[in-house]
Amino acid sequence: MEFTEKTKLGNVLSNKEARDILKKHLPQIFELMLDPAFGTFVKLTSLEQMKTSFPEVTISPDLIKALQHELANIAADHNGEEEVIPSISYEDDSVSIGSARVSAPDTAKKWDVFELEFQGPSHGNPFLEVTLNVEFSLEGRTLEVTGFYDGEGIYRARFMPDQEGNWTYTTKSSARSLDGISGQFVCTAPLESNRGPVRVKNTFHFSYEDGTPYIPVGTTCYAWIHQDEQLINETLETLKASPFNKMRMCVFPKSYAFNTNEPNYYPFEGSLEEGLDFARFNPAFFQHLEQKISELGKLGIEVDLILFHPYDRWGFADMNKTQDDRYLHYIVARLSAYRNVWWSLANEYDLMWAKDLDDWERFAKVVKENDPYNHLISIHNCIQFYDYNRPWITHCSVQRVDVYKTAESTDDWRKQWNKPIVIDECAYEGDIDQGWGNITGEEMTRRFWEGAVRGGYVGHGETYFRSDEVLWWSKGGKLHGSSPERIAFLRRIMEEGPKDGLNPLYLSWDVPAAGIPDEYYLFYFGFFQPRFREFRMKPGIQFKVEIIDTWNMTIEELEGTFEGRFRIELPGRQYMAVRMKQI
Repeated sequence: MEFTEKTKLGNVLSNKEARDILKKHLPQIFELMLDPAFGTFVKLTSLEQMKTSFPEVTISPDLIKALQHELANIAADHNGEEEVIPSISYEDDSVSIGSARVSAPDTAKKWDVFELEFQGPSHGNPFLEVTLNVEFSLEGRTLEVTGFYDGEGIYRARFMPDQEGNWTYTTKSSARSLDGISGQFVCTAPLESNRGPVRVKNTFHFSYEDGTPYIPVGTTCYAWIHQDEQLINETLETLKASPFNKMRMCVFPKSYAFNTNEPNYYPFEGSLEEGLDFARFNPAFFQHLEQKISELGKLGIEVDLILFHPYDRWGFADMNKTQDDRYLHYIVARLSAYRNVWWSLANEYDLMWAKDLDDWERFAKVVKENDPYNHLISIHNCIQFYDYNRPWITHCSVQRVDVYKTAESTDDWRKQWNKPIVIDECAYEGDIDQGWGNITGEEMTRRFWEGAVRGGYVGHGETYFRSDEVLWWSKGGKLHGSSPERIAFLRRIMEEGPKDGLNPLYLSWDVPAAGIPDEYYLFYFGFFQPRFREFRMKPGIQFKVEIIDTWNMTIEELEGTFEGRFRIELPGRQYMAVRMKQI
């Protein structure tokens, strides 16, 4: 690779010799990288862009020439790794086919996790050298799942049965002892609280697989599983009392402002001192992750699991293609049987300097091909929207691209992409110095309502400054803001609305509305404060009318009935809504 003024500094920094040259000429860059809020952006920036993005760094034309001259003689590292192809000779002929000890339950409930556990071989590197697949069959229908190595000679294969009846299974493996093992189990009716995985319904909305509507009311808590157990348990207790039924969270730990602590577990074996081995997964890390996913499931919370993100100091964001694909195969094998998992390929994909569009498309293919249950899948932007028209994307996971306006664009995005719009990041309620983290509770609530009446779903986050740096948006703990109880109120309004979801109605230029013509209307006035409003409805249809104070969380039903053209008196306050239901 040729190093030029346009080369991303991440490529320069990943080469030791080039890194030393850069450090000699531009030590200020390395000072910037000590600030976790800037490290990611430095790698994404070129020398050319550095002049405007980081004005405190002095870059003269002579300096650029000197750098280019020295860097021109550097051969770029080939950050590759030969893929290990599993061999059928992993176990020799002295090992009997299908001789591994296996344990499994006799029954499993519909949409629960049925797990096979095998006591198998552990020599060499089983993560790379052993393949394990299991075919599950019922009434002529067959689903294949991928097994995985869980350390200490233990292999597992997980299956989420979606149909009651007598399922049979047979293993296929490159290890003789794990090959050709057969058995059966009975799938029984699900618990009343288990409605299956979430699916897209009616183009722009969601339901559980049993048909029950699902209204995503999400929050973001990126690195909560990477904290100490006391804080993790406090987060779960907070969620139990919250309105949230969806959680955005990262697999990998996070290195960013207010995120400087080391995690309790690393996803790969090894240590920081001696280096992490990207060819060996750390089972304890993934066992901890799946335990928390299971606990969220018991609370009725869907896990929007972020597979990659750019805020990293350990090397997870910069893994090569072989390492990336191996990680994806492994995590999908471990987690796809959990009904409450959604796949988010990345948080802010466009800030990951080491990945390009072909990588993201390949990642989507790996996940889709190895997930037999077709969980929801999307990808999240920072500055540049992904092409949400891509057929593998089930819903649009959107971050705002305007400092002030986001939810107001919901109906336009519906028309553009013809998929559910989930604004996972509309900014956060809080008071930190960053513009994305200091909106008021009133504004957070307003954005939720704007998104809802425009036919979408808005997500919450909270970033109130604390001296111990425990901010909900990343570490969890307790909620301190004023918006969650108002969001709970909105959730109730939405659940009482049309069973097929709120869809926008274009009745006036100045007030967004949603509902079903002649049956149900929900108007939202936002930060406007009218004293009255005239409505023009179809003659002959009578309505009951309610005035909703979305901030004070009150509903006032007006006396009498209304039809045709009529006037409604309003209190002249912000954040009011009007609901009309046909009698």
